[in-house]
Amino acid sequence: MTLDYTTLDLLRQNHPAWRLLRSDHAPLVASFLQRVFVIPNVRVMAQADLSEALEDELFNLREQLGDAAFPKSALEYLNDWASIEKGWLRKFYTHGSDEPHFDLTPASEKAIAWLGTLVERSFVGTESRLLTLFELLKQMSEGSETDPQARIAELQKRRDEIDMEIARIEAGDLPLLDDTALKDRFQQFTQLARELLTDFREVEHNFRSLDRRVRERIALWAGAKGVLLEEIMGERDAIADSDQGRSFRAFWDFLMSSSRQEELTALLERVLSLAPIAELKPDARTHRIHYDWLEAGEHTQRTVARLSQQLRRFLDDQAWLENRRIMDILQGLEAKALALRASSPAGEVMTIDAPAASVELPLERPLYTVNAKTAIVDIVLPSDDDDAQEWQMDALYSQVVIDKARMARHIRHALQDRSQITLGTLCQLHPLQHGLAELVTYLELAGKSSKTVVDEDTTETITWQSATADGKQAMKRVHMPRVIFVR
Repeated sequence: MTLDYTTLDLLRQNHPAWRLLRSDHAPLVASFLQRVFVIPNVRVMAQADLSEALEDELFNLREQLGDAAFPKSALEYLNDWASIEKGWLRKFYTHGSDEPHFDLTPASEKAIAWLGTLVERSFVGTESRLLTLFELLKQMSEGSETDPQARIAELQKRRDEIDMEIARIEAGDLPLLDDTALKDRFQQFTQLARELLTDFREVEHNFRSLDRRVRERIALWAGAKGVLLEEIMGERDAIADSDQGRSFRAFWDFLMSSSRQEELTALLERVLSLAPIAELKPDARTHRIHYDWLEAGEHTQRTVARLSQQLRRFLDDQAWLENRRIMDILQGLEAKALALRASSPAGEVMTIDAPAASVELPLERPLYTVNAKTAIVDIVLPSDDDDAQEWQMDALYSQVVIDKARMARHIRHALQDRSQITLGTLCQLHPLQHGLAELVTYLELAGKSSKTVVDEDTTETITWQSATADGKQAMKRVHMPRVIFVR
């Protein structure tokens, strides 16, 4: 990337890491997040635990700096750090839990890692990095060589070098690394080991971004489903077959080998027992750094599995057909209503001359049906005594004005301090004023968004108050699969 003025100016305005470094509370944010997430390699923390830890941190700081230093509560700070404007934490709900959870974002971890490089180091090794670069070049050159004779010649050269080294050792010449060389290589090892843990969060972030891009293509696809599957999925999973997926799978296969784990354990014990290394007073977690890799890798594996499962469910035949039919009907009705509204004189009642359409959501009864000649929508909903109660919404598009932009703002505002929200919760925060018309509009917004998930296994009930023909208030309700809006 070329760091020209325009690029840097965009990063300054939009990148969460830069915003963190510019924040007046940067010392609090960076120190707290490093202590809670980075150092112990914690991937996910419940809101109650994280809030309690931050409350303790704020108490100690207020003792030193005064109560006015950090006037807000811990939870307010956490929600602020997880907002779209900040982006330093990722707030979400785990499967089977109603309590919000938090994780560090890759941008925050990059900012914290960069701050760590500002601390003065007493020893800076260079030899080990040069050797690492040289070894990487050799691996790329040898690994891309297609001539069998050239490969054999290189292997014979390495064999001759090994034979010569064995002969020198047998003759009593035993070369050893001096203390400086040992410290140089150990410093390089700890830096790469910590960077590898940092990379896992970015790997998960890339997987989620890839999943969103695939969902966007699915949602906007207008052709046949078979062509879509062939183009997007091919014969392998779209996520696992990406460059990110193949690289992670190779790493995971290597690390999951029991012989490799035993070898890593033995090597770490041997190296950490060396006197020059002990003088560096390495972090106690270095003894189990490979287990930290395993824990982080398992968390990433679960993320990939969950995204793949959601993607398969998103492409399920029944869900595909229902979503496509709902979108086609809603878009067709809206287009006809807008066309008639534009062509009809003021005050004239509009009619929609459209074929009879039946939308059958996975409910006990159809949500609504549209008459062939008029814009009268017959709604059938279960009443309190479980009997079918029919009522009409006359001229849906001419008599009731639905502010779709306002409803879209409700979704955006609700997602500012959380990573996801169900349609039922959203309707509790903003009760339906126009009943089913607003509910259908929410479903339309959900159908057009690639960041919406439908949990077919969970049913939720959405209720609202509505006036009957005699002017009394009646409670209406709909049972439907849980619709989740995701940030």
